[in-house]
Amino acid sequence: MIKLIKKFELTQNPKADILSGLTVALALVPEAIAFAFVAKLDPLVGLYAAFIVGIMTSVFGGRSGMISGATGAMAVVMVGMVTVYGPEYLFATIVLTGVIQLLAGVFHLGKFIRLVPHPVMLGFVNGLAIVIFLAQLGQFKKPAVIDETARDTGSHSAIDVVFNGGWLEGEPMQLMVGLTLLTMAIIWLFPYIPKIGKIVPSPLVAILSVSAAVIYFNLDTKTVGDMASVAGGLPEFHIPMVPLTLETLMICLPLAITLAAIGLIESLLTLTLIDEMTETRGRTSQECVGQGLANTTCGFFGAMGGCAMIGQSMINIKSGGRGRLSGITAALALLCFILFASTWIEMIPLAALTGLMMMVVIGTFAWASMRIMRKIPAEDAFVILLVTGVTVAYDLALAVVIGVIVSALVYAWKSAHNLWVIKGESKEGQQVYMLHGNLFFGSIQSFKDMFNPNDEKKDDDIIIDFRNARVWDHSALEAIDALATKYTDAGKRLHLVHMSEDCKLLLKNAKDLVEVDSIEDPKYRIFADYSEELKA
Repeated sequence: MIKLIKKFELTQNPKADILSGLTVALALVPEAIAFAFVAKLDPLVGLYAAFIVGIMTSVFGGRSGMISGATGAMAVVMVGMVTVYGPEYLFATIVLTGVIQLLAGVFHLGKFIRLVPHPVMLGFVNGLAIVIFLAQLGQFKKPAVIDETARDTGSHSAIDVVFNGGWLEGEPMQLMVGLTLLTMAIIWLFPYIPKIGKIVPSPLVAILSVSAAVIYFNLDTKTVGDMASVAGGLPEFHIPMVPLTLETLMICLPLAITLAAIGLIESLLTLTLIDEMTETRGRTSQECVGQGLANTTCGFFGAMGGCAMIGQSMINIKSGGRGRLSGITAALALLCFILFASTWIEMIPLAALTGLMMMVVIGTFAWASMRIMRKIPAEDAFVILLVTGVTVAYDLALAVVIGVIVSALVYAWKSAHNLWVIKGESKEGQQVYMLHGNLFFGSIQSFKDMFNPNDEKKDDDIIIDFRNARVWDHSALEAIDALATKYTDAGKRLHLVHMSEDCKLLLKNAKDLVEVDSIEDPKYRIFADYSEELKA
């Protein structure tokens, strides 16, 4: 039984996982409510999503200790669907989102997260830290302004919170700031207390202490109950009430693809980040399956869906939560809050939860990236700043896609300049060109400029040796074919040596010029379908 628990990664420290899970559950409540408001949905829709996604991914996901729930990255994309078609179409879309994510897991598409460069990861972490910080600034505003902004504005930039007014004034603002700083101070200092400092998670102590102080001194400050009521029953099975037609599919599918991509990108990047922090390794394909099961279930229980939450995951990891028990505890505790303890939860001051999230911001931001900006290549520094800026101004998925594209283009540009040739003669007096580097779409122009048939003697044999070069794509093959045609038209005898067998199969004009040496020729594949050529 113990071996089975360890294999499942349920827990290695039950006490730490349970206490950490309770802390996370308290932080999930205002986030789930706020994201439901963003999507123009009932608060319980967000709370149910936090519970369902949290419990499903903790059991079936690919990373122990990671927390999932309703997220802002997905909520801002949902609002258009809810506004135009209503919640039922959103629930149908969430079901379809889950199916797409399940397919991504089945076909092992999660492994492509490895292609995300480190500068993009740094930009992702920094951008998300800034977004979390800006989201907390909303707690320093009057409740009426927060609700109206979340429901009615069409802009979803995280920066908007700074400029749309409604700030608290006078004593309420002073009290909010003071309690937030008190919470941060307790979280920072409590671990240094002998004996008990390392046993009980400091975030949990901070939330309970500040809540007790507010209740005891009857301080007039905003609480969770000022956002919305968290009281409710169990989520009920509910088939989305939409027509089962091709038109409905065409309405839901584009948004489902977008939500699936956002959810998986944020989840897999969070998984990678936790891998680095804990020096362990999660399973990307299994995480895709877990996210898919969670979102499919959400759609059938009237919940808004979600994905991994980097803020709550950081709280969990830094509070000692490492096993799946921490996520399970957080989800079950959240359900208990909804069913039995809503009155108590609504009494928690928002300042305590804001202070907790502010400490998450400090711990999440990659401060080292600021120190290395002048030491790393300029293009890497640019990617970090670009991904950070796009994450804050727009959304995570777009930022990561742009960052990967820019990084790929930079790599292609550098590789394109890493092709050269050494000219010499063979023992028989033939002109030999020893090619070095990668031949692909970015370097074919350099390749063409290296050779000019008109510069060769009329009776010369020309040898191009690919021993130290690699042919990568169709563009490279076309360039070799074109060069062969030039030499043939100029009456030259061209020999292509030390090429992969695949190259000979795929070349057209130069096919007969390739000299095969089964012992010394390199063996590598080119990404192309050459099954018919092999049959021939």
